[in-house]
Amino acid sequence: MSGHSKWHSIKHKKGAADKARGKLFAVLIRQIEVAARSGGGDPESNATLRTMIQKARDNSVPMDTIQRAVRRGTGEEEGVTYESISYEGYAAHGVAVIVQCLTDNRNRTGAEIKNIFSRNGGSFAEPGAVAWQFERKGVVIVDRAAADEDDLMLAAADAGAEDLADLGDSWQVTTPPAELHAVRTAVEAAGIVVDSSDLTMISTTAVALDDEGAAKSVLRLVDALEDHDDVEAVYANFDIPENVLEAITA
Repeated sequence: MSGHSKWHSIKHKKGAADKARGKLFAVLIRQIEVAARSGGGDPESNATLRTMIQKARDNSVPMDTIQRAVRRGTGEEEGVTYESISYEGYAAHGVAVIVQCLTDNRNRTGAEIKNIFSRNGGSFAEPGAVAWQFERKGVVIVDRAAADEDDLMLAAADAGAEDLADLGDSWQVTTPPAELHAVRTAVEAAGIVVDSSDLTMISTTAVALDDEGAAKSVLRLVDALEDHDDVEAVYANFDIPENVLEAITA
């Protein structure tokens, strides 16, 4: 499991996710609008929209709110037009970072993201400079107590899953992007409750941050980026040992 995944797992357990719930709802709604605009409003024929709707439902977004977002995306209702854009850069110690944003003003967002990098010891990079260090994947998260490892692996592998990782309190099933829906459906059909599923970027290389000071400097940038209103996701290829993470969050 990547250090980034471990960091988010710890933040969630400490209640940091609840603090950002309002922002999460806004991001989920924008993701649905963008998906509907680019691929149409039918989730059966628009796999990205189907994934975004499922993600919203996993996070208790009301169905009528989801449906209004779809209608805004298809132009049936008026609304602000958002576009998806990614920025790339480096945190301290050579850690590669990808920032995915949903914005109605790319010039403003780009300038603000660049400023966050510079204020937190990072540097902006040209498109493609770090993206080669990541792969697009689907992930399905299952509470550890909800499934036996062998049962989960069997159900997921038969549907096309690639890997099963132990996140401590939960299991993470990794899939090819196109197989995410099929794997989730198979896991649920096996009687296993799924916490969430989403498309993500997983790093193919890792930068070890064994020093507490180095880890804090990278996490400071990641947290500042995630706090920006236009940011939907931040991906980074750091790996922080368990003892260093525990010291930081103690």
